Amino acid sequence: MTTLALRHARVRYGPLEALHGVTLAAPTPGLTVLLGRNGSGRTTALRALAGTVPLSAGAVVWDGTDITRVPAHERARRGLHLVPERQAVFGSLTVRENLELAAPAYSPAFKAYPQLEALLPRRAGTLSGGEQRMLALARALLAHARVLLVDEPTQGMSPTVAARTYALLAGLDACVVVAEQRLPPALRDRTSAHTPVLVYELRRGAVVFSGEAAEREPIRAAPRTRPQPGPPPSPHPNPSE
Repeated sequence: MTTLALRHARVRYGPLEALHGVTLAAPTPGLTVLLGRNGSGRTTALRALAGTVPLSAGAVVWDGTDITRVPAHERARRGLHLVPERQAVFGSLTVRENLELAAPAYSPAFKAYPQLEALLPRRAGTLSGGEQRMLALARALLAHARVLLVDEPTQGMSPTVAARTYALLAGLDACVVVAEQRLPPALRDRTSAHTPVLVYELRRGAVVFSGEAAEREPIRAAPRTRPQPGPPPSPHPNPSE
C-alpha cells in the first residue's frame, strides 16, 4: 500500500513556526482531508508533502522512503501532483491548451466536467473561480497521478458540481489529500471500507483530531439561552410602593 506521510514535521516562515511536529499518514487508495481554518497549518502541511516548502525538522516519507530532501519537481516526476488554491491553471492559455499540456487526448476530462467542452476556446484567466477549479482538477485527473494533493478543491463550485468532484476524488485509485476549511457532508456520510475517508484537523499548527470522517462530529454553535420570564405583575399594585 502506498502511503505518504509527515513525521514530526516542523515548518518555519522566518521567526514563526507554522507546523509544530505534525504527524499524519495518507493511504492509497483513499481520501485524506486536512481540516482547519485559515492559519491552522493545513495548507502548509499540503505544501510540505509536495515539497514546495522545506521542513525545519521531521520528515516526509513516501512508500517507506524518506523524501524530505527530494525537490518538488522530482516528486512530481515520480507521480505526485499538486493543485494549489491559486494559480492552478495557465491563465494566458486557452482551456484546450491547458488540457493538451496534461494529455494530448483530453476528451476524458469532459466525463468529469462536461461544462469544459463549451469553454475550450476561452482563455483560462477569463473563467470564473469555479470554472478554473474544474479545469485544474480535470488536468490533474488526466495526469493519472499516484498522489494527488488539492487545496480547496471545490472553491467557487455549485453544490452539485462540488458533490460530483468529491465523488470523483474519493473514487480514484490513488493517494488523495485535500485541504478544506470544513468537512463536506458528502464525505462525512461516506462509509465505504474500500475508499476510507480519513480526517486530520489542525489548529494553530498542531493536529487536534485524527480519525475517520464519520467519527468526527460537526461543530455546532452553542444554543442560546432565553431569559426566563419574571412573575406576572400584580393586578392590584400597592400604592405605597
